[in-house]
Amino acid sequence: MSEISSNQPLGTPTWIDLGVPDLDRAKEFYRALFGWEYEERSAATGPFTLCLLRGRRVAALRPVSAADIEGESWWLPYLATDDCDALTKQIAECGGTVLVPPSEVAGLARTAVVADPGGARFGLWQGRTLPGCELVNEPSALIRNDLASPDPEPARRFYAAVFGFTLDGNDDLPDFDFTFLRRPDGHEIGGIFGDPAARASRWQTVFEVADTDDVAARAVAAGGTAGTPEDAPYARMAALTDPFGTAFSIGTRPAAD
Repeated sequence: MSEISSNQPLGTPTWIDLGVPDLDRAKEFYRALFGWEYEERSAATGPFTLCLLRGRRVAALRPVSAADIEGESWWLPYLATDDCDALTKQIAECGGTVLVPPSEVAGLARTAVVADPGGARFGLWQGRTLPGCELVNEPSALIRNDLASPDPEPARRFYAAVFGFTLDGNDDLPDFDFTFLRRPDGHEIGGIFGDPAARASRWQTVFEVADTDDVAARAVAAGGTAGTPEDAPYARMAALTDPFGTAFSIGTRPAAD
């Protein structure tokens, strides 16, 4: 379990949000899945809903029209920065694309939405009164984000150049094209999967759960879908979708010895 009360170092995945065409339906689903409660807020761009776990803010839901959801739907991760405007400019200079320019969000943060050279979207988060997810690495909260790409090499160069990440291989996954992304202080923030079968480059979100099989069954009962839970090197995993087709994963870490 980790409680977050201050802004994270540059490049740390620090917030997530999701645009949904039916906000009430989404709230029902994620409450059934994770036990989240909700706080309604409003910004210049419109209303949004903060998702709460034990009273702490862990994510947000935004109402969008069905026409605004292009193809597959994914949770959008935000990477920490202490200067959203300067980093947005740097991303454009390094071959990325600015999709939503920097703006203030209800006094919580200054944010932007960008894409890397492969088209994978992510956000930037400069915390004001909200440093990002206030709980992580515990059941019903964010535990990990990884990038899957059919052409991973440009992404590796881009994230290393923009965020100063170091790139390390993974001996635990010899059959996969996987690279750890680490901050300059050595902290692992995620990784990049080279997946030739991927239809597009996407950041993927993983939520921790106490029991993968149980939560997968709850997802189906609540109107989503679930793949067969499988044991992976670091967790028991399952791929889920919500009622709108949003793809994400859940994982249960092995009990500590």
